[in-house]
Amino acid sequence: MMRQFELVEKVKSYKPEADEDAINRAYVFAMQMHGSQKRASGDPYFSHPIEVAGILTRYKVDSTTIVTALLHDTIEDTDATHEDIERLFGEETARLVDGVTKLTRINFDSDSAKQAENFRKFLLAMSEDIRALLVKLADRLHNMRTLHFKKNPESRQRIAMETMDIYAPLAERIGMDEIKTELEDLAFAELNSDARKSVVRRLEFLRTQGGDLVERIISELQAKMFEHDLIADIQGREKSPYSIWRKMQQHDVGFEQLSDIMAFRIIVDDIDDCYKALGIVHGAYRTVPGRFKDYISTPKPNGYRSLHTGVFGPENHRIELQIRTKEMHEIAESGVAAHWNYKEQGSVDAAKRDGPQYRWLRELLEILENASNPEEFLEHTKLEMFKDQVFAFTPRGDLISLPSGSTPVDFAYAVHSEVGDRCVGAKINGRMMPLRTSLRNGDQVEIVTSKAQTPSPTWDRFVVTGKARARIRRFIRMQEREQYQELGRSIIARAFKESGNELTEKGLRGIVKNFAQPSVEDLCAQVGAGHITARAVLEAVYPRLKTVDPSDKVVPISKTKQQKGERGDGVSIKGLIPGMAMHFAGCCHPLPGDRIVGIVHTGKGVTIHTIDCEQLAQFQEEPERWLDVAWDNAAGDDDSHHVARVTVTVNNTPGALGDLSTVIAKNGGNISNLKIIDRQVDFFDMYIDVEVKNVKHLSDVIAALRASTAVNVVERARG
Repeated sequence: MMRQFELVEKVKSYKPEADEDAINRAYVFAMQMHGSQKRASGDPYFSHPIEVAGILTRYKVDSTTIVTALLHDTIEDTDATHEDIERLFGEETARLVDGVTKLTRINFDSDSAKQAENFRKFLLAMSEDIRALLVKLADRLHNMRTLHFKKNPESRQRIAMETMDIYAPLAERIGMDEIKTELEDLAFAELNSDARKSVVRRLEFLRTQGGDLVERIISELQAKMFEHDLIADIQGREKSPYSIWRKMQQHDVGFEQLSDIMAFRIIVDDIDDCYKALGIVHGAYRTVPGRFKDYISTPKPNGYRSLHTGVFGPENHRIELQIRTKEMHEIAESGVAAHWNYKEQGSVDAAKRDGPQYRWLRELLEILENASNPEEFLEHTKLEMFKDQVFAFTPRGDLISLPSGSTPVDFAYAVHSEVGDRCVGAKINGRMMPLRTSLRNGDQVEIVTSKAQTPSPTWDRFVVTGKARARIRRFIRMQEREQYQELGRSIIARAFKESGNELTEKGLRGIVKNFAQPSVEDLCAQVGAGHITARAVLEAVYPRLKTVDPSDKVVPISKTKQQKGERGDGVSIKGLIPGMAMHFAGCCHPLPGDRIVGIVHTGKGVTIHTIDCEQLAQFQEEPERWLDVAWDNAAGDDDSHHVARVTVTVNNTPGALGDLSTVIAKNGGNISNLKIIDRQVDFFDMYIDVEVKNVKHLSDVIAALRASTAVNVVERARG
């Protein structure tokens, strides 16, 4: 455990003007408050805040943050109060300790509404002052280093999973790469210890085989720099076990197939030397195609700057190189802590500065405003936090960073929410492209807007960013609510009219509490959405009318439908109970050749779905309704036809629809229905229902459509 004078000396070594008295008083106060408390390891509890403070000295934080680290558990675990901290150490320290306490009280213990609500509070507390997050990350790091002392394996697993899902991505987002890497590796050791041991064993084997390979590569790189009179500090390291394992999973390759498990850094004095070093390396060695990235001209959102390249370097080993200045290296290692210039006054304002490394945090708070419930907020923020980046430019040259796979709609919402709402089209590198096009690094995107445009519900199917999805869903909710209100009012009016009773606004206002609704409009919306029946509303207003609702009667299904199915296609399904009614789901349009499953519905028989249909999720808790069914061997081999649905993006050019129908007809298909779902200046998005024999026949039709110049995109619809 670090002693009092050692901690003070460490802080003063990088910040001579640090408040030595405050650190000494905080050290003594925390020691007195924690008293005889013990940790799971058996060590005095006070050793924990000392270690947290020691971790933070590595990042050269100010004395207020060190004091906060020493005191961060006092309000939570001792008799100390917020007022005590404010009286003894000042308002700023008390506010920070309170912020860390809020973060500490949050438990991400399940995928429930409670977890999502806690995550929302977590971000709000963090947004008030990022230093609270620095202390919390150091706190989590020390807890992970001592996790093995916890006896309960379930508790260890929960903490490790929460570290991997929440804290490691947050550390990455504020640029604290060292903490992120160690948190991931410690969590990996707990969550998948066998996999980690396997990777570590293979790394040890490589070291014994390669001997001093890293030193030899560094020496040769140094010699190359010296030949060109460039002074550089070159460092080499292996990638972490978790980083190697994740790459094996992502690319589905074995350890032996990974040829870039070593990374080297070339640290130089200034930016000119960065590009000079790059030229030296590329001139001396063959480059690996597609591995060059310039994060100096286009920094990452967290402020990270560096040149990345891959080469077949010394002894023909494939290696990764990062070329950066000393300042860039400090920011790469320490992230937001390196950006932060604390002052005795104005640190609250500094906490709210508008640097690009904080933009993502502001966007998370904007998602908070648009999300309808905590679960939706959690979904969108995870989308925002956990994806790799792609960089695109506005026509004026402004850089917009987005998650990988983002579309022009995501880009439009990143520029401004109003631009996203009014987006009607997009030019990518000067060419009109569909709004669902995935953006690539370096694309220049120009958004075409119209005051008459509103967000399209179809956008929700392809947008990637949480901000875009939250905004679109908010608009859909508002639009649906208005439609449900009108529909519900009309359904209620018809029910009252058919029963011969008068419908009054006063009568409806008198019964809204019966259905736990805040207003008549909400009641009508619930009726329109099908959650409340008009009959229930009628009986609530006129209790004397309580009878059996004729609509509850089960309508018998004819023998013809029982035998042939709803679409009358005569297909035989194995696994059905004899005489049971059967029809095919309209959500996934199963075809002979698809793997299928049956879902039993009372009074309706069995609905056949494809095994990957998204709608099956709602029946996961009712296994008794599932039937194991399969196509008859002869299904699809005769002349019977089945309706399949495809989504098509067609170029808006003369004759395009004619070409489309001709291609389908020439390949033996027949269009049974067509619906345009989105009209743009240059493209039409549409659903097309095509009669085909089986999955293979549909694949042939889709392949032919993809070859047509009239078609931009075509896919089988799954929902």
